[in-house]
Amino acid sequence: MSKECCKCEEEKKLENCMVCTAPLEYLESAVTVVCNYCGKKEEGYVRCLKGHYVCDECHGKGAFDLVTDIALTTEEKDPLSIAELLMAHPKIPFLGCEHALIATASLLAALKNDGTLAISNEQITEAMNRTQKQSMPPYCALTGVCGVPIGIGAAFSVILGAACPKDRESAITMHIVARTIDTIANDVGPMCCKSFVRTALVVGYNSAKEYFNVHLPIHREKISCFYSNKNHRNCRKNKCVYFPKTA
Repeated sequence: MSKECCKCEEEKKLENCMVCTAPLEYLESAVTVVCNYCGKKEEGYVRCLKGHYVCDECHGKGAFDLVTDIALTTEEKDPLSIAELLMAHPKIPFLGCEHALIATASLLAALKNDGTLAISNEQITEAMNRTQKQSMPPYCALTGVCGVPIGIGAAFSVILGAACPKDRESAITMHIVARTIDTIANDVGPMCCKSFVRTALVVGYNSAKEYFNVHLPIHREKISCFYSNKNHRNCRKNKCVYFPKTA
């Protein structure tokens, strides 16, 4: 790995292009690109207007360990509170599939701390590994399946022990994922990972209550998204339920 990759944690920006902060362009067809940090050559769909490109590994470098550490040590029982803490961390990019990991970890950490389902640290890590394998940028937009619902599905899959030979366990997991996708589809226009995490966790909360009779303390009404102050082009502003209400 090159020196540039070793230094990417210190140098990369967290909004727009991680190299120069210029706006990103989303391509309809893949082009050959080279990661500015590690030098890897691959086919990619997202690059900045100046031609910079950051591969998936460099984009999310350190995020998995960070999310895991907080998920395994927090005592918080509100999944939204855990997610807000993680999303505000300086190592988490403004947008990206790291948010799928946050959805998985926040829900399972809250359920573990609640104690009703006896969730283990090993189950949290397993669900995060599953999420990471399937939630890959930028396919949330290119396939219509955002990584955040995948993260919710991985959480319930681990809880239920869902697998291909299973019947009810797999069906419940798929129903929850479908419900999550349908619900966050109402938040699209344009897409916002942070909004998706919040909405998905509310679906996860409702599903845990429905299937396991677990009542987590969740406070959606307290969220006032401070990221909207950044005037990011993906912000839906007044169309978003999390947009700060004016006095």
